[in-house]
Amino acid sequence: MRQLLNNKKARFNYELLESFEAGLMLTGTEIKSLRIGKASLTDSHCYFKGKSMFINGLRIEPYRGIGDPDREKNLLLNRKELNKIKEKIEQKGLTIVPVKVYLKGQYAKIEICLARGKKNYDKRNSIKDRDQKRDEDRYVKKD
Repeated sequence: MRQLLNNKKARFNYELLESFEAGLMLTGTEIKSLRIGKASLTDSHCYFKGKSMFINGLRIEPYRGIGDPDREKNLLLNRKELNKIKEKIEQKGLTIVPVKVYLKGQYAKIEICLARGKKNYDKRNSIKDRDQKRDEDRYVKKD
């Protein structure tokens, strides 16, 4: 497994509850651009269209000028997983957040999570915990 993209804002802005692994349906030029790291996962989101799930905002730069960088991509999940995700989104008011993109063998995979948005005070607590951990690490390393 070779990680290509990571969505750092997802862990800060959302409380991640349950994760799923989905395949990405890409063209040949898109996979080439993804392998050389010309892609961005920021501001991307997943949604249902009919019975399929798509991701929008996953920007993959064109390889040699071929392709549309902002094309919506189909996510490959089995029907049971799609039904489970759709049911939880409708019941609990959760959202689907893409967390990371990686290669598993020759296939591009994406990790998506069911997430609940954090409030401002939760974000402040996350910042405080991160700062305390960093200060503790500094103190331990000095001794």
